[in-house]
Amino acid sequence: MENHLQNRNATFVLLDLDSEQRFMHNEKLATTRTTPCSTFKIWNTLIGAENHYLLSPDQPFYHWDGTVREIPEWNKDLTLSEAFKVSCVPAFQDLARRTGRAKMETWIRLMPYGNGDLSSGIDDFWLPRPGKASIQISPFEQALLMRRLVRGELPFSESSRNLLYKIMLVKKTPGGKLYGKTGTGSLESGENLGWFVGFVQSSTKRFTFACLVKSHDASGAVARALTIQILEDSGML
Repeated sequence: MENHLQNRNATFVLLDLDSEQRFMHNEKLATTRTTPCSTFKIWNTLIGAENHYLLSPDQPFYHWDGTVREIPEWNKDLTLSEAFKVSCVPAFQDLARRTGRAKMETWIRLMPYGNGDLSSGIDDFWLPRPGKASIQISPFEQALLMRRLVRGELPFSESSRNLLYKIMLVKKTPGGKLYGKTGTGSLESGENLGWFVGFVQSSTKRFTFACLVKSHDASGAVARALTIQILEDSGML
């Protein structure tokens, strides 16, 4: 695992769901809280499902408002599955506004999620914004929270979890299935954040993970590619 992470300001956390074994590269970065970016869509989706706003991966979810945005895939109507896969920010901002601050704060406390700071606003508290504080969570906390989710230890129903897993599936191989969500953001320092958070399931083992890359060329796609390399080379996928 270490070979893929050398010469990068990156961390990778891997937790065994069936034991207390763990692997952690770059413990300082792994235990430092930062902005979760679009990895929060995992929890936004679950909360939306618990509120009965989300019922099916194929349901009409996002009605494009006609505003042309820099990511072409966002400039059209999208189902829930499509919006999750292309990480459509305005779609999940709409969902957060529909949930409302009171309900969102309740769920954030129940999990609990990071430092719980929603002060920047209900529709952008998970995103880095100049001059604003975002909610903060560490890669280690992300992996721990995913472990609790997959173990069924969080107050989300089985139907909500199953809906999430359907849209979260990234890769399927003879060795197992990979579920995850990317996140990308730019910090005021000029560095970028690249996240990939999720879990991997084979016929015999289950692991949750969090990968974070922090550099000028970081992105969710970079973190996802690193994670896939690590899992494949380790025989987990």
